[in-house]
Amino acid sequence: MTAAALTLFVLTALAPVAWLAADRATRDRHLFGLLPSTVASLLRAVGLVVLAGLASATAIVATAAGPATGLWAHAAPVIAAAAAVTGGGPIVRAVLALGGVRPAPAADDSADEDPQSTTEVGPLRGGRVIGYLERLAVVSTLMAGWPEGLAIILAVKGLARYPELRAPQASEQFIMGTFVSVLWAIGMAGIEHLLTN
Repeated sequence: MTAAALTLFVLTALAPVAWLAADRATRDRHLFGLLPSTVASLLRAVGLVVLAGLASATAIVATAAGPATGLWAHAAPVIAAAAAVTGGGPIVRAVLALGGVRPAPAADDSADEDPQSTTEVGPLRGGRVIGYLERLAVVSTLMAGWPEGLAIILAVKGLARYPELRAPQASEQFIMGTFVSVLWAIGMAGIEHLLTN
C-alpha cells in the first residue's frame, strides 16, 4: 500500500507538468471546431479534476498504508515539495481564471494581437516565481514541524505586495491566489505526514 501511495504522490507531482504542456500546446489553436478559450476552459476543468483526484487518491491510500520506511521515508518529503511547487501553479491559474482574472499572454504570443486583450491581465506580476517559493516555504515549514513559519511567510508576502494591492482587482487576485497556493502546499505536507507517520 505504501508503494501505491508513493506512486500516486509522484504522479501528483508530475501531472501538472503534463497539464502545462497540454495548455501550451492548445493555446490559441482551434481544436475539434472549438474556440481557443473554450479549449482552455475544458483543459482547466479536466486538469483540476485530474490533479485533485490524484491528490485525494494519494491521501486515501496513504491513510490506509503504513508509514514509509527506509529510502521511501526520505523520498516522501522531496516528493511532497515537488508536488507542492509543481501542482500549485496550475491550480492557482485555474482558480484565478474561474474568478475572472485573465492569464497574462505568453512571451511567444504574437505582437499583433488585439491590444484590448492585454488590458484585462491581472495587476500582480512575478507571481509564478513568488508562488513557487511560497509553496516550497510552506511545505518545508510544515514538514519541519514549525507551523508558526506560515505566519512569517504570509506576512512577508503581504508586506512585499502591499504597494501593488491598491491596483484594481489586485487584492482579490492576491487573496485568491495566496489561499489556493497555501492550501495546496498544506495538503501536500499533510499527505507527506500521512506517509511518514
